[in-house]
Amino acid sequence: MKITFLGTGTSQGIPIIGSDDPVSNSTDIRDKRLRVSVMIQWDQYCYILDCGPDFRQQMLNNNVKRIDGILFTHEHADHIMGMDDIRPFFFRQGDIPIYAHKRVIKSLKTKFDYIFATKDRYPGAPAVRVNRIENDVPFILGDLEVIPVNAFHNRLQVFGFRFNKFAYLTDVKTIEDQEIEKLIGVEVLVVNALRKQKHHSHFNIAEALEFINKVKPKQAYLTHISPSLGFHAQVQEELPENVFLAYDNLEIEL
Repeated sequence: MKITFLGTGTSQGIPIIGSDDPVSNSTDIRDKRLRVSVMIQWDQYCYILDCGPDFRQQMLNNNVKRIDGILFTHEHADHIMGMDDIRPFFFRQGDIPIYAHKRVIKSLKTKFDYIFATKDRYPGAPAVRVNRIENDVPFILGDLEVIPVNAFHNRLQVFGFRFNKFAYLTDVKTIEDQEIEKLIGVEVLVVNALRKQKHHSHFNIAEALEFINKVKPKQAYLTHISPSLGFHAQVQEELPENVFLAYDNLEIEL
């Protein structure tokens, strides 16, 4: 299995428009972060987790020619607003499978009504094949079982996903013990770590490290990063030896 970090930034990305923040003006390519998303590939399969405003650029950056579907963690703009850019895949492949909580599907239907229209469809509109995700109900992608992991982004429910020995969670602030149990035994864990200061709806770096210590993966990667976390090179020096600050276009294999 290969994991590609398509984007590792917070909702505004890095650099932030018009910002004089030192991290936004860093010359280190690892400090340039598109909105958060990953691509998961195994055998002949290719799935995308979240489809934010930078989706088109992420697909071009990684020369992606085919996808087997998109999984959504939740419905915030930085995770869904690239939906229209599935069109090139739709034109080549047909309806694109999507996987999401019923609440997220409802939100997508409101924001992208023309994609879900059943009558008088615009000829250039893409179409999707909807698959509803429920907590405690694993589902199959290709030949692999995927386990939904329920968490909360302040009061908003969000899904993380476990793919065998790999798990991905973002925009998490709280998670119940029975959901953490679903993650025991993963070898590679990805989790959000927004900044050093406390935040009302995201793990800060101390909370992310505490969560990692509970799960005890062999390796962990931090994502959904804001400029206030600091420069990539400096933050990495402060992390435990099995924890890494992810960056855009980083590839890992397991």
